[in-house]
Order: sequence, then C-alpha cells, then structure tokens
Amino acid sequence: MWLITLADLALLLVGFFVLLHANQNLDRAALMQGVRAAFGEPAPAPRPDPLPLAAAGMFNFAPGSARLPGSPGSLVAWAEEAARDPRVTLRITGAVDGSPADVDRATGSAAVLAADRARAVAAALAPVANGRIIILTADRPSRRQVVVTLSLTGESM
Repeated sequence: MWLITLADLALLLVGFFVLLHANQNLDRAALMQGVRAAFGEPAPAPRPDPLPLAAAGMFNFAPGSARLPGSPGSLVAWAEEAARDPRVTLRITGAVDGSPADVDRATGSAAVLAADRARAVAAALAPVANGRIIILTADRPSRRQVVVTLSLTGESM
C-alpha cells in the first residue's frame, strides 16, 4: 500500500513541475486580474483613451486593396517629428468605404481589409515609433483611408 502512495506522490510532484514549467511565460497582469475577480474584488477602472493632438493619413486606397496609394514619405517625416517626444503614441486606424467591392478578397471581410491597410501604414512607420504604435479599425465605414493620430499618453516611465 505504501508503494502506491509513494507513486501517487511522485506523479503529483511531476505534474506540479510540468504545470510550473508551462506557466513560465504567463501574463502576470491577466493572472492578477483573474485572481482579483475570483475573490470578488472589482476590476481596476480602465485607463482613459489618450488625448489626441494631431492627425495625418493616407487616403484613396484602391477598392479591395491594402497597397499604399502613394509614397508614405511625408507621413513618415510627420511621424518622426511627432515621435521625438517619448510621451506620445501613434494610433493607426484603417477604414473601408462600405461598398461591396471594398472587402478583403480572400475572406470577404471589410474588417480584415481595414486592418490590413492599417498594418501596411504601421509597417512604414515602425522604425519611427517602434513599440508606440496602436493598430485599430474604424467601427463604421467612411472612406478608403488610414488615419494616424498622434496621442499624448502621459509621462514615460
């Protein structure tokens, strides 16, 4: 009987170490939020959206295309000047015009096309503000465009 108990203990110990090893790259903020929720503590208030200061963009994308309609040189120059301040982020919002032709060809999704347009502009701006770029999609159809908004996020840490 003691041999079975010893084997059970050994398996529990191995299982514990496997679980410990599997959770090495765990998102600690998400873990703490889950623990707080389990014990009934209210979640912390969400941070407000950053204060928008200026905007620029790329317009007139071809219907159904995420290819940049022109050179992003002037947009990159504007972003370089703006990104000198470490307290700012660039919020890149892709949009579609809502027509049946303005969708992603592979998926038929307008949201995927809007995200692809935003990612194309983000790729051009990545060397400028690496780590301070937020990619969004517009919640309503507007124009075939990508708008880059310079936002003040506060003091850098």
